[in-house]
Amino acid sequence: MPAEQSALAPPVAPALTPSPGSPYRRRLLVALVALPAAWLLPLVAVALDARWALPPLVLLATASLLRGGRTLLDRVLLAAVLLICLTTAAGLLFTVWPWGMAPLPVGGTALTVLVLTALATGRRPTLPRPGWADLLSVAATAGLVWYLAQPLLRAGDLVGRLTVFGRGEDYLRHLSLVDVIGQHGGYVFLDPAAVRDQLLSLLVYYPQGWHLLVALLDGHRTAPGTAPGTAPAGAAAVEPFLWWNLAGFGLFVLVLFWAAQRLPGPLHPLSRTVLTVVVGALVLGTQMPRMLLSGYPTETLGLTLTVVLAVLVARPVAAPREHLLLLGALLVGIGYTYYLFLPAAGILVLGALLLRRREIRRRLATSLLIGVTTAVLAPVPILLGVFRANQTESLAATVGPDVTETWLALGGLGAFVVPALLVHAVRVGRVDPAWRRWLFVLLVSMLLTLAIGQASLSLGGEVGYYFNKAGHLTTVLLIVGTAAVVRLLPVPRRGRPVRTVLAGLTAVAVAAATVFFVGVTGWHRSLLVVDRQSWAERWVHQQLDPPGRAAAVCEQAYQRYPAVDGVTTLILDRRPYQSYLASICLSTLQGTTAQTEAGIYDMVFVEPDRTSQMLHRVPGEIRLVMATDGARVRVNRMLREYPELADRITVETMIVDDPPS
Repeated sequence: MPAEQSALAPPVAPALTPSPGSPYRRRLLVALVALPAAWLLPLVAVALDARWALPPLVLLATASLLRGGRTLLDRVLLAAVLLICLTTAAGLLFTVWPWGMAPLPVGGTALTVLVLTALATGRRPTLPRPGWADLLSVAATAGLVWYLAQPLLRAGDLVGRLTVFGRGEDYLRHLSLVDVIGQHGGYVFLDPAAVRDQLLSLLVYYPQGWHLLVALLDGHRTAPGTAPGTAPAGAAAVEPFLWWNLAGFGLFVLVLFWAAQRLPGPLHPLSRTVLTVVVGALVLGTQMPRMLLSGYPTETLGLTLTVVLAVLVARPVAAPREHLLLLGALLVGIGYTYYLFLPAAGILVLGALLLRRREIRRRLATSLLIGVTTAVLAPVPILLGVFRANQTESLAATVGPDVTETWLALGGLGAFVVPALLVHAVRVGRVDPAWRRWLFVLLVSMLLTLAIGQASLSLGGEVGYYFNKAGHLTTVLLIVGTAAVVRLLPVPRRGRPVRTVLAGLTAVAVAAATVFFVGVTGWHRSLLVVDRQSWAERWVHQQLDPPGRAAAVCEQAYQRYPAVDGVTTLILDRRPYQSYLASICLSTLQGTTAQTEAGIYDMVFVEPDRTSQMLHRVPGEIRLVMATDGARVRVNRMLREYPELADRITVETMIVDDPPS
């Protein structure tokens, strides 16, 4: 008996210590069950034609293993963003392995990685309970997206949907890139020779992360009878493409609501409601819906990811390793979707790492692994774009869009947001550094905007297209920063009825003034746009009946003149731009953008010079579809002038009258 044990004390049984191997045995048992299930579930889903269930399953499984975020929306949104970014990197794997983007290998691999992650970290799947704050953001997003979905709901046939495409011709190029990526099962920039005869050369080195995501998800959506993992092509791809585009904008809106409510920390329900109204109104009253009208889905996703990164820089998640993983993944995702924002994102992450350098030292192995992987993967698209496609030439454009609205947004929103941020930084800067960090975020974004403008001028161009794009980033960061303004508003207090009434009246006044002055009501034009109609109104109320002429011509030509191997089909219409747009449309639906490139791009927009260039530049056989008598007369005159062209040109007459207004 030990000396310190009393003789009268009852004997103490020796402590039962668990066997060192027991936790490992439990994990082994879990692995024996979970790893086969990771492949069995996708196998069953594919067998039952329920491939659509795999992406939500992977999303929920990922969210259940994360620990950052307090609410269910936090967890699911961070999981969705993480999966988006990791998928853009996994696209490199999809391109080189033999299965492409088929649902079974993609889903099985994703679930296997999640199982191994759970086993390595010892985490059990768990999700927070949803809260009313989550419901507020989701409901606001749903309402705004329903409003913006009206053109798609009204476009009931192919010609109506092509009319929507015609508002922004970039849609057609994005659709062709999605189509080719879906056919090849991965990124086309890894094998340019394989798509030389299928894809417009300008798109081979374009950032393709968004396109790969759409092709991958659409491969899970397709009906039975379609090749597994293959998205629909041609006319069948138009409608789902438009809905995927709107879904991307919906994610962007949800992220803005989430970011604005995460930045200030805990909020009174009244302040949260006002902030939701303010953010929603500013989304509709600024240039943001222009991305829908003009066809900028890649910019939309790039903005989404950059806003998430900026918010995580200002207010990190509690789990340090998870935080580092999110920052690294976001840099990769931005690089593969819209690398114009990558320099600013890189500076933001560098600043965040410097502030948390002690935590990084304590987790040096994790930090080095994530850092090296990010440094290798993230710059790939921008390096290819600059050195293989010389995409910096776009900065030297001599003609660009009007930048007045960008300055209106930066000046108008900045006049309210920056002083409010300074007030918070002075008041609670030491206690809550998120406000000072958001000032840093805005400073970096503004410097990027000004640097792009200066680069355009230095290269002999004008401040225009890419200055506007960078200005969009600063605009959305200012929209999120309106949380600082709302945080200054009074809130109700128990036992103080006067303050409660004042808080209610102030909240109503701020929300109503924002809605009114950004043109949401329609009674007053937005102070942040130039035209009477806001971009949201132009998108929602666009005229689809009668359809656009280029859409009507394209649809009829698509139905009457199928693609023929070795023959380049081009459309000639009344005006050069109508011919240009209808030809892009037809070649996109037929999958012939590579063959028609020489007859569509980099030509004058004056007739008959454009037609003459077209006939001389396009090699091989040409089929010209005449949509007007004037075009037919013009071509006949040229064939008499250049009889050597007659042997390789076929003229088809398809007179299309303007639809009645």
